[in-house]
Amino acid sequence: MEQLKHECGVAMIRLLKPLDYYEKKYGTWAYGFNKLYLMMEKQHNRGQEGAGIASVSLKNEPGTEYMFREKAEGKDAITEIFSRVTEEMKGELLMGHLRYSTTGKSGLTFVHPFLRRNNWRAKNLCLCGNFNMTNIDEVFRFLTAQGQSPRIFGDSYITLELMGHRLDREVERLYQEAREKGLEGTDITDYIDGHVEMANVLKKTMCHYDGGYVMCGLTGSGEMFSVRDPWGIRPAFYYQDDEIVALASERPVLQTTFDLDSKDIRELQPGQALIVRKNGESHLEQIMPAQQLAACSFERIYFSRGSDCEIYQERKRLGEQLTPAILKAIDGDVANTVFSYIPNTAEVAYYGMTDGFRKLHGDVRTEKVVWKDIKMRTFIADNSERNDLAAHVYDISYGSLRPYEDNLVIIDDSIVRGTTLRESIFKILDRLHPKKIVMVSSSPQIRYPDYYGIDMARLEEFCAFRATMALIEERGMWQLVNDVYLACKRNPQSENHVRALYEPFTVEEINHKIVEMLHPKGMQAPIELVFQSIEGLHEACPNHPGDWYFTGHYPTPGGTRLCNQAFVNYIDNKQKKQQ
Repeated sequence: MEQLKHECGVAMIRLLKPLDYYEKKYGTWAYGFNKLYLMMEKQHNRGQEGAGIASVSLKNEPGTEYMFREKAEGKDAITEIFSRVTEEMKGELLMGHLRYSTTGKSGLTFVHPFLRRNNWRAKNLCLCGNFNMTNIDEVFRFLTAQGQSPRIFGDSYITLELMGHRLDREVERLYQEAREKGLEGTDITDYIDGHVEMANVLKKTMCHYDGGYVMCGLTGSGEMFSVRDPWGIRPAFYYQDDEIVALASERPVLQTTFDLDSKDIRELQPGQALIVRKNGESHLEQIMPAQQLAACSFERIYFSRGSDCEIYQERKRLGEQLTPAILKAIDGDVANTVFSYIPNTAEVAYYGMTDGFRKLHGDVRTEKVVWKDIKMRTFIADNSERNDLAAHVYDISYGSLRPYEDNLVIIDDSIVRGTTLRESIFKILDRLHPKKIVMVSSSPQIRYPDYYGIDMARLEEFCAFRATMALIEERGMWQLVNDVYLACKRNPQSENHVRALYEPFTVEEINHKIVEMLHPKGMQAPIELVFQSIEGLHEACPNHPGDWYFTGHYPTPGGTRLCNQAFVNYIDNKQKKQQ
């Protein structure tokens, strides 16, 4: 409902046959680009702020370009960049990226892929990724201490420079090795191009990072790689046959693009890299020791495509598990209750919810109560007028409820800020005159920011946090706030001290305060909130235990440190406003 700017999407293809093989078999020189285009469009949900592609040709002669890149901004970026593709850009290595900013930085400069040029083919490096690094300050200091001077402060550019530096060292190692073997001239170059060990480069680069990532890259000499963070926070899937090696952020993307069964596709494991050498040989390499698995549960609830066979079933379970809590909220009155959902990402959880009720009570009443219209645009400058138009992004099915007789149970995948509920959803649902609205979230209360690639960085954005702070103020518990503030400043990496703020309150108490804060003025229908439990989340998504949004248990020290710092920032800003 409240669209989160989140994540990114990656796509990679290595053509293993000579290029004319694909033209003869598939009737076009653009076979690889056509597949890359489809992979990117099928991941459009992961990034609509910009897109970029890169290709490397292994056959081009010196004096001609062999490494190509195109980038564009905006929701139509994919179409724009592929409209610029020409036959001169065809190559054996292809890479694509879809971007959502999680840093607030925008502009074509920050659109992936990033390219580091050099006259030696093996020293050319092109990077893209789905990542956010929590310790970029430390990495920046490490680079500058070596004498480097990155042009831009950002994790993408700094990673490019750090990895590029390690790639330079790898090439220099091979140069010395070639000289010791008695090679000269272009034989040295050929030796280097054929013997680059990307595992060496990755091991000496990624050991410096704390964060969630899937990092992808190409070199000018023909190396292709993708490496996943040691906690498995961000996802990556790959497939190989005798014609291609392909990798994407989501499994259904590969299934649809190459007409595959799910069992044909493998998941890149935590700390592991998929490396394809210049000669087309591929292998897996453990770059970093795997840590305790913290695969992101929000991928399963919201971000990834629901067409994945496992995610579809998980989302249904998330809905079905809420049946007892919903039944309690409607006082068991199923006969006078209409079940619905907020379009569009909550639809699968809705099927699970209604399945759960049918198992207990037979048939239930279901309606499509809410419709989502196109994003409203207005030339009106006045904020109140603009807010009034924004409130009509959603519409309702008039006559879908019996006024003052029917309860309305309506499910969404998550409740983050609550702004859309207050300004739009609740107001428009009240026009149907339900006896009671039960607003259901298939995820638990979101209490903590994310620092691994999702645009949720400030505590005060979350309605659960605001409600908790309101309860603390009502009950005169400011000593707790002071204690947490001081602990966050003194020991920011020891533990997540912000968790202590929630300990005095039950989920129900916070729910009641959220309702009070989000209830629009003049609304008649009473509202009750039902959230997924932490236990229910893990039962539905057993292989994705990363739950820091809900529990505050960050898998890395950097996440813990940044959460504590976020609370310090919140209190400092609050005090400045009061001065």
